[in-house]
Amino acid sequence: MTSRRTVLRLLAGAASSGVIPSFDRSATAEVVRVEAPVRPVTRGPKAHFFGYYDKCPWDATGRFLLGMEIDFCDHQPAPGDELTVGMIDLEDGDRFLPLDRTAAWSWQQGTMLQWLGSAPDREIIYNGVDGDRYVAIIRDVHSGTSRTLPRPIYAIDASGSTAVTLDFDRLNRLRPGYGYNALPESHPDDPAPEDLGIYAMNLATGENRLIIPLSWAASNRADDRFSDDAHHWFNHLQFNPSGTFFIFLHRWGRPGTRWATRMYVARPDGSDIRLIQDTGMVSHFDWEDDRTILAWSTTPDQGNAFYRFDIERGTVEPMGRDVLPRDGHCSYSPDRRWILNDTYPDANRMQTLMVYRPEDNLRVEVGSFYLTPELSGPVRCDLHPRWNRDGTKACIDSAHVDATRQLYIVDLESITRG
Repeated sequence: MTSRRTVLRLLAGAASSGVIPSFDRSATAEVVRVEAPVRPVTRGPKAHFFGYYDKCPWDATGRFLLGMEIDFCDHQPAPGDELTVGMIDLEDGDRFLPLDRTAAWSWQQGTMLQWLGSAPDREIIYNGVDGDRYVAIIRDVHSGTSRTLPRPIYAIDASGSTAVTLDFDRLNRLRPGYGYNALPESHPDDPAPEDLGIYAMNLATGENRLIIPLSWAASNRADDRFSDDAHHWFNHLQFNPSGTFFIFLHRWGRPGTRWATRMYVARPDGSDIRLIQDTGMVSHFDWEDDRTILAWSTTPDQGNAFYRFDIERGTVEPMGRDVLPRDGHCSYSPDRRWILNDTYPDANRMQTLMVYRPEDNLRVEVGSFYLTPELSGPVRCDLHPRWNRDGTKACIDSAHVDATRQLYIVDLESITRG
């Protein structure tokens, strides 16, 4: 068995040589630390951030990094508060290039800003407000031309052709920090409206329709956890790599209290809905491949852990229980060999950034970042790490330098290319 001291020595050498040691798959799990280079790409006094962990902020060339800019970072947005959507030119002194302004945003997931898979070298999409409705905007970052779609987006398939989305006004009330506060909520007193839910939208034509109503979720396999006064909502939609299924979480609870969660998958047209996990708790997740989901959840016999869910076979198995004991924002590297992950602040308010290699149960901690207590609750600044397109870098949001949100790039090449 490789000792902890040996692993530390080998990895320390790997940082300069580019060679990472191999490990016996049957060996005891290892947790090691390598201080990866961290580069700030934005600076104050204005705050900058990207949002969630499930999107790549780099364009296809690797030169431009998407981000958002705002004058404050310590309180929830009021109706009408706008931020600037932009991108950072990594080859021109990290210059921030403003592109547009929008009031459709939240601290945890931004404005769903991302590159379109159909044109990742020039087209972005993000949410906006048009009169009395939320919309999505597709913009060519080089020509400045844009077009508006009739609904906002939540998740988009890899081809950039189809989006699934939900009601951001309802989400704002029931999960503060994730929804939008620019417009009044519709149906705030209805526990499970039949005309709200998950929508599918064609990004070429704007054609859209309701595919999974909240009323359906509230009545499907209802049990004694579904109290009459519980309010239901959807959250966290994500397509699998080929776009044949998407995940969605159904949550319910009394306003202001804890909630319960079910995890489903469905086809993009709302058909073939499958209940994947029903133990009451599912948190962060990512697709390993088209049929396998990695998610932080719980089971009666093994408790809280990361689990792999096979949506075809219905099997569930834990992953990395001894080295990944805490919930985090997990995502697979482009080659699927590594998992990028983080932690919430510990007792000393430190957030740990790590990569994990499932093949030999190796966890490599690459940095720790302090989070001021003032940034807690809905305005907290999670690291939300995201891969670049070749799996050699990560981008994080962090407030560890001057208590303002800023964007940083972490160099992982010496680890992931070993």
